[in-house]
Amino acid sequence: MFDYDEAFSRNLGWLTPREQQRLRGARVAVAGMGGVGGVHVQGLARLGIGALNLTDFDRFELANFNRQAGAAMSTVGQSKVEVMRSFALDVNPETKVRVFPNGLDEHNLADYLDGVDLLIDAIDFFANGLRPALYRAARERGIPVVCSAPLGAGASLICFTPDGMTFDDYFGFAGCDDITMAVRFMVGMSPRLPQRHYLAYPEIVDFVKHRVPSLGMACQFAAGMVVTATMKLLIGRGGVASAPTTTQYDAYLGRHYRCWRPGGNRNPLNRVAIAIAKHKLGL
Repeated sequence: MFDYDEAFSRNLGWLTPREQQRLRGARVAVAGMGGVGGVHVQGLARLGIGALNLTDFDRFELANFNRQAGAAMSTVGQSKVEVMRSFALDVNPETKVRVFPNGLDEHNLADYLDGVDLLIDAIDFFANGLRPALYRAARERGIPVVCSAPLGAGASLICFTPDGMTFDDYFGFAGCDDITMAVRFMVGMSPRLPQRHYLAYPEIVDFVKHRVPSLGMACQFAAGMVVTATMKLLIGRGGVASAPTTTQYDAYLGRHYRCWRPGGNRNPLNRVAIAIAKHKLGL
């Protein structure tokens, strides 16, 4: 017989009983069930989040095996969002899960964000046509957004609060083509680009074909950062830095980076980083 209090009793100590109940009553939306999104769902389920809105239109395939939480021989060809829905319910049968198996667009964003306390951006690295609209819709509803990118053998984190800097002002996608948006997203998430120093096989990177490498442990780091920030924002304790501040930990280099970039990608330092990235990528 499932018992919520017993299932999540080992969270207590780091959380108070009242804080755990706050998480039980929270609804978190996770957009994307791929490299990071599925691991986020695992972390949120084990944290005891009581309600989830999950979306992804894709199905698992062999190329997902190195990093995606739900990818296994038993799930090849299955809907990612349904697999992760089943996982969440297996951990906490009381979880109120809404799934959006056809992905997101301008027509269902309002429904997707209905009743949501916090949004986690885990959509594809190159899905930058949708990303600004998603952030605007969240801001209009007073919903904070947390995003983490797996980079090399580590991950970076950025948070957008309803009263802070906007996604549009930070990343500056207006007037950019798809490839330029991807570069600006990468630099915005990782202003110092430390992972570039140990890229061993650069020939595999192709922004035109939407191909970038991603390690499983980086996705785990990303989930740890995202779920921690989510917990702190929901219980209102500990404080979370928001844009234009990013946090990145690189386990390969054993270094932590905290970058404050007023103006976001308009900042001279980020503009230099964008130029370096374009040069390295042959763009």
